[in-house]
Amino acid sequence: MWPLGRNKLELPSAGQCLPGRAQPMPVPERHFVSGHPLAGPYPDGTETAIFGLGCFWGAERKFWTMPGVHVTAVGYAGGGTPNPTYEEVCDGRTGHAEVVLVVFDPRTVSYPTLLKMFWESHDPTQGMRQGNDIGTQYRSVIFTTSPDQQRLAQETRQAYQQRLDTSGFGTITTGIEPAPAFYFAEDYHQQYLAKNPGGYCGLGGTGVSCPLE
Repeated sequence: MWPLGRNKLELPSAGQCLPGRAQPMPVPERHFVSGHPLAGPYPDGTETAIFGLGCFWGAERKFWTMPGVHVTAVGYAGGGTPNPTYEEVCDGRTGHAEVVLVVFDPRTVSYPTLLKMFWESHDPTQGMRQGNDIGTQYRSVIFTTSPDQQRLAQETRQAYQQRLDTSGFGTITTGIEPAPAFYFAEDYHQQYLAKNPGGYCGLGGTGVSCPLE
């Protein structure tokens, strides 16, 4: 049950999460920009990464423009509600963050290069918000898909914190944890800013450069 007056800047407990549904969200067959299969199968040799850095519309565009990225998709991860809707995530009772799934070829673009884009594309010191977007779904988070990703994410967080310290910023609040289930967001959210070039982006970085490693 959702307590009356509960702070929506706090993650809900497992018992407070909405029940969700067994049926996955239907998604387009192909990426609107690249034309590659959105939900796979993905080419041999590619790897996946999952990042949450605020509104996923602008975040996804950051990554699909990078050479070596095969496909991107927006969705939800980190909460307790299976196959949530956007409205449920915005309600605050799923525990999910808005995230971007990035399928990339490590022979062309390295994971540290993706991390550099992640750190520099938002302000990771803001907690449960990003700019004017407020709520747990906008938290900064890295969901890692391998021990190497976990190590590199932690190393770059420490290195970037040192850069932020010298520039007068606060403490990084970004969570780093093994990737949970990823749930695709609705059709209209996928590659939103390619379909709506003048649409809301919601991202703003600190202006501080992050070292690659």
